[in-house]
Amino acid sequence: MQQHMTRFGCALLLVLGLVACNKQTSEPAKPTAAPAAVVDTFTVLATTDLKDAQPLEKMVEDATGVKLRFKYGGTMESTESVQTGQANADAAWFANAKYLLSDPQGQARVKLQEKIMLSPVVVGVSQSQAKVLGWDKPEVARKVTWNTIAKAAQNGQLKYALSNPATSNQGFMALMGVVASAAQKSEALTAADVDRAAISGFIKGYKLVGDNSSYLSEKFIEQQNTRVNAFINYESWLLSLNQSGKLKEPLTLIYPFEGVATADYPLMLLNDTKREQYLKVVAYLKGDAAQTWLAKTTLRRPVNGEVAKAQASLFPQDSMLVELPFSTDRALADGLINAYLNEFRTPIASTFVLDISGSMNQNGRRKQLVEALQYIAGDDASLTGRVARLTSREKVWMLPFSEQVYAPVFFQLPGLPKADTARKGLTLQATDTEAKQKVLGQVRDYVDSLQMNGGTALYDAILQALVNMHEERQKNPGYQYSVVAFTDGEVNKGRDMAQFKAAYAALPEDVRAIPVFMVLFGEANEAALKDLVATTGGRTFDARKASLYSVFKDIRAYQ
Repeated sequence: MQQHMTRFGCALLLVLGLVACNKQTSEPAKPTAAPAAVVDTFTVLATTDLKDAQPLEKMVEDATGVKLRFKYGGTMESTESVQTGQANADAAWFANAKYLLSDPQGQARVKLQEKIMLSPVVVGVSQSQAKVLGWDKPEVARKVTWNTIAKAAQNGQLKYALSNPATSNQGFMALMGVVASAAQKSEALTAADVDRAAISGFIKGYKLVGDNSSYLSEKFIEQQNTRVNAFINYESWLLSLNQSGKLKEPLTLIYPFEGVATADYPLMLLNDTKREQYLKVVAYLKGDAAQTWLAKTTLRRPVNGEVAKAQASLFPQDSMLVELPFSTDRALADGLINAYLNEFRTPIASTFVLDISGSMNQNGRRKQLVEALQYIAGDDASLTGRVARLTSREKVWMLPFSEQVYAPVFFQLPGLPKADTARKGLTLQATDTEAKQKVLGQVRDYVDSLQMNGGTALYDAILQALVNMHEERQKNPGYQYSVVAFTDGEVNKGRDMAQFKAAYAALPEDVRAIPVFMVLFGEANEAALKDLVATTGGRTFDARKASLYSVFKDIRAYQ
């Protein structure tokens, strides 16, 4: 993903046109202005991969008079807000709604739904690597299965970028493809059918993690044929990358033999009082003009049959599109997400660089930081809470700084018992082990003890965090390393930006591959922090208009 989503409210603008007039009676009466029309906005909660469809706002309004407005969020966060009735939108537009609608609570929220366009989840492989694998030949490519893909990942031939399976549809559906292929069963697939070894092998090729396609595309372009040689994503996104001219070489698209999971982009009515507006929007979006625009501009396949025929040349013609059925077993979906987070994925090793300068005592900032850190060490079992929590096998260093950098404090979460990792099938753990609970408690106690005073030596702290991560990675390369930094003000101690850049440039190349995720907080200098992230990789997250713990949810999806 992933970019961060707050809770949005529907904006109803009630404009009263009658204004009191306090003029003398001797003056001629001025004509009374007619009341302004009430502007009724039709708000749509959309997942972030639909940002390329934002021009539809004006197109829909011009064609139908409905004032359409999009609000964006991540897949799981948006799904959770719909399920709990807190979406504060008239409709929702997701890549697919199968997970949402597998839950009775979700079913009750959706009044109507209509599929708008189509895009399968496929595997884009650098042409040179496709040739090495023999997948450049159409007769071979048509027979490539998810199992074939998993084996290529396991033996190091396929190193791919993929959105976080715990937070995104394309990541989750890629895992489901591997599960179905290994079980040789797609219909009525259950949690008991999961071959854990097949998933572990597939994950070995997972080298570039993120929460949204825009971020992953930027990183893939930078790292193509060095760290990664494949990109698993929607067909539309990969076709667009091929057309962009930014890749080192084009991608060969592989459509797995046993089936693909197709995003059908249902527009779902949540507010039944807006049914009339919804029907107008749907009619326009499924009409010739919008379907043609969507096909040509976003490279998603039309659901309108006539437009699909007219625009067929935009899409590969020799690919076999077999739909992979979605299992209705909710235990499988939840168990797969939980197992990915705590068992299958490359474990996380991260340093949290914590500003404990005196300014953190202002405006409740210390309280927000402590609550956010305690939140990730808490027991929130919600969809987004599971993603935000510290997970099994995770290593965490807390590195506080003010006008100097203090010694890091280390915590390590225990892994699952070997008996659990060796068995077949999945079960969703109801509670953490006693050993894990103990470490989580230690994290909560530590952050509660933080005291704020002194100046702000941010650049010194980040440099130290990167050096520490480099030393740790040399000893333990089998982790996913990152730095997460928080600051609420201007740097006024230690290195300045120019000195930091000079020191950073002198670091080994593999250190500079460790992303730094910066949180904008309080009076932090936005331009300076964006400059820092542009230098180090990673991205910035804005906690000035949202709760810090909700920003944590976003960050965790990139780790």
